[in-house]
Amino acid sequence: QVQLVESGGGLVQTGGSLRLSCAVSGRTFSRCALGWFRQAPGKEREFVAAISRSDGSTYYGDSVKGRFTVSRDNPKNLVYLQMNSLKPEDTAVYYCAAKLTSFINRYYYTGDEYDYWGQGTQVTVSL
Repeated sequence: QVQLVESGGGLVQTGGSLRLSCAVSGRTFSRCALGWFRQAPGKEREFVAAISRSDGSTYYGDSVKGRFTVSRDNPKNLVYLQMNSLKPEDTAVYYCAAKLTSFINRYYYTGDEYDYWGQGTQVTVSL
């Protein structure tokens, strides 16, 4: 069983930065592709970023491209989401997700493809 726990959310002003972390338990971290999604009140879940097992392939949603960066630390079983130039429309609950895969360089950007999810962390961007 893989468990994910997000941290690092909070309240930040427009233009500020936050770094989210997601700790992944178990021995399967290196076999997982990872992703970040978000969901704002009254809206559908939205893809934010994804990273492959190898850390060599990343992919971003159009709304965050150029502002957010996803990375992973395999020895520490951690995945990060560095968020810069935050906007009020980035306000949402952010979730990390993991997918066991045999593909080293593949990323996944649809929620249905992921096997495990964290509980989420709230990010609020004020004007």
